Amino acid sequence: MRRRCIRPGVLALVLVLSGCAATAPPQPPSTLQLPSGWRAPQQAASGAAQVEQQWWQAFGDPVLSELVASALAHNGDLRVASARVQEYRARLAQAGANRAPVLSADGSPTRTRTLNAFGAPYVTNVFQAEMQASYEIDVWGRLGKLSDAAGESLRAEQASFDAAALSVAASVASAYLNLRGLDAQLALTEATLASRVQSRELARRQFEVGYSSQLEWQQAQSEYHAAAEQIPQLQRQIFEQENALSMLVGGNPGPITRGLPLAQLAAPPVPAGLPSELLRRRPDIARAEHNLAAANASLAATRDQLLPSFKLTVSGGGQATTLTDFLNAPTALWRLSALATAPLFDGGRVQAQTDTAGAQRDQLVYAYENVVRSALVETENGLDAIYRLRQQAVENDARRATAAETLRIAHNRYRNGYASYLEELDAQRTLYSADVGLLQLKTRLLVASVDLYRAMGGGWSAMP
Repeated sequence: MRRRCIRPGVLALVLVLSGCAATAPPQPPSTLQLPSGWRAPQQAASGAAQVEQQWWQAFGDPVLSELVASALAHNGDLRVASARVQEYRARLAQAGANRAPVLSADGSPTRTRTLNAFGAPYVTNVFQAEMQASYEIDVWGRLGKLSDAAGESLRAEQASFDAAALSVAASVASAYLNLRGLDAQLALTEATLASRVQSRELARRQFEVGYSSQLEWQQAQSEYHAAAEQIPQLQRQIFEQENALSMLVGGNPGPITRGLPLAQLAAPPVPAGLPSELLRRRPDIARAEHNLAAANASLAATRDQLLPSFKLTVSGGGQATTLTDFLNAPTALWRLSALATAPLFDGGRVQAQTDTAGAQRDQLVYAYENVVRSALVETENGLDAIYRLRQQAVENDARRATAAETLRIAHNRYRNGYASYLEELDAQRTLYSADVGLLQLKTRLLVASVDLYRAMGGGWSAMP
């Protein structure tokens, strides 16, 4: 078998031309160090629960699942993000087309009236058609690097869509859970108002027969109005929450269908996982990684602008002075050319562009590290929030039990004439505060579970 050797002169020429490229700054070293485990208490995450794609179904409420599905299909922000993915997919196709040959055709019938050598006018007709093909030989891979950059940008936009979808799903879940919490508070306040009506009537009768003072009667009136005041405030919050949720699911302002009540909603198990798994699950980290890869490819392409470019051009056609000759026997014409161009002096323009691209690349390096650190902080805060809220709920249960017993004793003392009605009113306020705190803690714990699933990258899938 005959081996072909590259001539030393050709090799030297390639090396010399390669040295004409601009100097690209090196990528800064990474300062990112992933911890081996979570700092937050992990006793709740010791099970085998994993981050599911459709994690919102773990709440067991079919209405919540329907709302999230509707939002993923109709949310306005997601439709914008999907259109951006299509835009970058077209950009990738454009970058790939730049590496393919270009074929064009033109025809030019011409009629000219000029003077001959004797000064007499005459008319000539020229019928001409030509086809031309050109192709740039990507010797240095510059066009390929631009195509790689476009591909990484497309993947970054796909990750952006995934991040938007995750955010929308979490926002819908949080809004719905907050709505159910407001519903529970409204029901509690309406029940409390009914109790205040009975207490007010009892205080009125006691005052009219002279068994109690006017102070107790006025205090009972005040407590009634305080409870009544809460109802329109809660109704306004529910109205606004419904409108916000309607917008999230891509609809007009309107009522929202209810599913399970707050008391039947339970926070799903805390998902397990290590910090390093966030790098594979969180779409915003993937977006930052693809943006960095696109910047590196663009930097390489910018650096190579000083290298020579090579283009082949082939054209052929026919020409005749009459239409009959043009259609039947035109004169064949052709041209084959090779073009090599190289910048000799640009005043440092390409080097400045390369330095600019390098600085932009460095910014994305630091941005990637910041995104990872933010993901770690969000996950740590989510794990700790669930742990602390559960501790707080235990204390709230004990507080409510004590308040309920206090109210029972105060009511019996007042009924038997051993204490004033003010003592019972104070016990009622304490129990109502504990009940409201219980509902708010339940809502906050459910929303904290949503925040944790968002922080751990749940629900990420390529949806466009």
